[in-house]
Amino acid sequence: MKKWMYLLLTTITLVTVSACGAGNSSAPANGAQEGSAAPAGETGKVKIGYAINTLNNPFFVAVKKGAEQEAEKLGVELVVVNANNDLATQLQGVEDLIQQKINVLILDPVDSKGTIPAAEAANKAGIKVVTTGRELEGGETVVHLGYDEIMHGVTAGEFLAKQLGEKGNVVELQGIMGTNVAQDRSKGFQEAIKKSAGIKLLASQSADFDRAKAMTVMENILQANPEINGVYAANDEMALGAVQAIKAANRTGIVVVSNDGTADALQAIKADEIAGTMAIYPNQYGQKAVQVAQQVAKGESLAAYMELPSIFVDKNNVDEAIKESQN
Repeated sequence: MKKWMYLLLTTITLVTVSACGAGNSSAPANGAQEGSAAPAGETGKVKIGYAINTLNNPFFVAVKKGAEQEAEKLGVELVVVNANNDLATQLQGVEDLIQQKINVLILDPVDSKGTIPAAEAANKAGIKVVTTGRELEGGETVVHLGYDEIMHGVTAGEFLAKQLGEKGNVVELQGIMGTNVAQDRSKGFQEAIKKSAGIKLLASQSADFDRAKAMTVMENILQANPEINGVYAANDEMALGAVQAIKAANRTGIVVVSNDGTADALQAIKADEIAGTMAIYPNQYGQKAVQVAQQVAKGESLAAYMELPSIFVDKNNVDEAIKESQN
């Protein structure tokens, strides 16, 4: 008897809750707050999760904006989780996306090895994975969107050497060395400057793709080295940090070269603070990631690797690059 009454009460409760929910069709599904997406199946839309490695970097802020604009254009739902460059946070963020029943996961790893469990968890849940920028060393991914990062390092290194007349003392600011992007950009740069016998690499130190850290690292390098002619930074944020340190130290004549093509860096080129950057247009990066994720969700056959467009930008083409970056 007690069991029968329990079942009856449970049934009545469920019917009552369903009726109350049906009376407010404008309320966010699943108690979602503004900006979040309803679970797949409730809206009939493709639902994409984007596990981005950080939003403390203007490059990835632009990536997110581009992804959101494209999602709206295509009519797909997009849920973005930010790892703040913390591995544990990224793993938890991906788990949260899996619980929200996304159709496809776009994953920009904090660490090429450490983020593998996130991809494996998505694989186990039957969710297809697209990686962007940084590659994973494990797990199953259907598409990787990236760049020829070694070529980027080579191009920047050759440009710097040419600017210095193939001679001088240079410094390298490396990114997060647990990622293939940082490793490959460094490899390409060092390969390039080795071709110039007159170029001496004074220091090669990581600043984790971070502007503030790069400023501190560069301050220390400047104090230890009275003669520095050039700086190569693996991304624009570190280049801008280096520029701040150089200004604070009242040092002049140091040529700074970097990667990414952020809005701040392009303006720094116009102001003659940075000589050049390997631009990869972050807004287009985000747009393409969502386009590919939608194609994957539809079951379309795609290449396992897609190389995104890039161009070296200096004073000669910076105005054109600024216009292109706004598309």
